[in-house]
Amino acid sequence: MEVIMGFILFAILIVLLIAGVVFISYVRLWLRAWLSQASVGWLQLVGMSLRKVNPAVIVDSRIMAVKAGLNISTNELETHYLAGGNVVRVVQALIAANKANIDLSFQQSTAIDLAGRDVLEAVQTSVRPKVIDCPDPSKGAATVAAVAMDGIQLKAKARVTVRTNIRRLVGGATEETIVARVGEGIVTTIGSSQSHKKVLENPDMISKTVLQRGLDAGTAFEILSIDIADVDVGENIGAALQIKQAEADKQIAQARAEERRAMARARETEMLAQVQEMRARVVQAEAEVPLAIAESFRNGNLGIMDYYRMKNINADTDMRESISKVDTPKKGDD
Repeated sequence: MEVIMGFILFAILIVLLIAGVVFISYVRLWLRAWLSQASVGWLQLVGMSLRKVNPAVIVDSRIMAVKAGLNISTNELETHYLAGGNVVRVVQALIAANKANIDLSFQQSTAIDLAGRDVLEAVQTSVRPKVIDCPDPSKGAATVAAVAMDGIQLKAKARVTVRTNIRRLVGGATEETIVARVGEGIVTTIGSSQSHKKVLENPDMISKTVLQRGLDAGTAFEILSIDIADVDVGENIGAALQIKQAEADKQIAQARAEERRAMARARETEMLAQVQEMRARVVQAEAEVPLAIAESFRNGNLGIMDYYRMKNINADTDMRESISKVDTPKKGDD
């Protein structure tokens, strides 16, 4: 009996020791929740530790929710914590939405948070709209460049005022989409303008035209206004293109002229070859004359006197040609 009583006393001491450790570990959290009228049971606190949930985060979040008049159970907070969500940000977002009369449920806020969006920032942006620079100077060029119909380049910079649309936050496009659409609208508006002077005189025509296109469709934001911050004149793109076109036309004309020159040279060479061929034929024909004379002598068709008269005529013709060449004055002679 003494041994049994010893075991019983030992077990009681162990239980009391465990209870003391639990009491010391969770008394502050339990007391804080109890005093804030957001009571959390001892077993719940122990269960949180066993489930690797930070009890302090859950207790503090529940106290904030109760003090703000929100009814959020510890099980819901634990579920979101175990899912990898930011419990404190979600509760703060719900409190801010409740104070601003924004319809936001706990399920919506947890879905937004688990989707990777900052739900508290979304609520704050719904209350206080934010301004987005278009384009974003930190991610590229500082202005949007476009060319009017008269060939003059304009560089514009806009500031877009947006407000978060809570209902479209999950699955809606981000700020990058807004910036890209506004930039496209600026390029389209300037490109469709007849003159760059018209855009400089009325820069608000860009904002009005872009705003009417409903660029916030499918995004997580609602565009409130688009303001043109600056419009500068860039290069004369039309003149530069004309210069390049003229240079290209010049090169084409030079190529065609060179082609015609090459064809003329080839034709000249061909004609020289034909001249040489004709001269060869003349020499060949002249070579046949003595043969014909000899044949005439043999046949009796030509006498010796006829031959001498022909030679005299040839000599006389050669003498006349020589005299005419000597008497003909050259160009430049006095």
